[in-house]
Amino acid sequence: MIYRISFLIGLIFFLIGQIILSKGNDYVYAQEPIDFAHWFLLVGVVLLIPQVVSFPKKIFSLFGIPLTLIGIVCIIGMCVLDFIWWSFPNNEMRNDFTKHISQVPSIWKTFMTIGPSSKIFNLGLLILSLNYLKKEKIGIVFILIANLILWHIIPISFRLIFGYVLTLIGFSIILLRSSKKTS
Repeated sequence: MIYRISFLIGLIFFLIGQIILSKGNDYVYAQEPIDFAHWFLLVGVVLLIPQVVSFPKKIFSLFGIPLTLIGIVCIIGMCVLDFIWWSFPNNEMRNDFTKHISQVPSIWKTFMTIGPSSKIFNLGLLILSLNYLKKEKIGIVFILIANLILWHIIPISFRLIFGYVLTLIGFSIILLRSSKKTS
């Protein structure tokens, strides 16, 4: 049960990070004394790990666990780079760092292309939700709709916020209802 609660708290933290990021780069760069947005994202994804590796040992977990963990690693790397951007005192220094780092595909593609898009992360979460297909269809539908929003298939303003709200609702239904059934 503690892993499930940690997972849901992690999704809440991740959502808070997305809400802060929605205020724009100037707002994020002005945060003091730390970059709260990316700390929320970082702590959020780390809190997901114990539950991610504890999902039922079914066929869906064979694919969902590695995809979600790869997505988490990409998000962590993205956060580290964003901490560096945040640490620069002006946009000129940020732009110089961006020019440099964008020339290193092993860093840029992994952490700045895959990390922010979170397609691998969200696909992994969707696949993990399918472990509960027989009993928690409503939660899975929320997560499926969230993924359609997050992947730009359903265009919507504030897609990251709405997508992660639906992901949180979907996993709350799945994890809290399934824990009551096993109690």
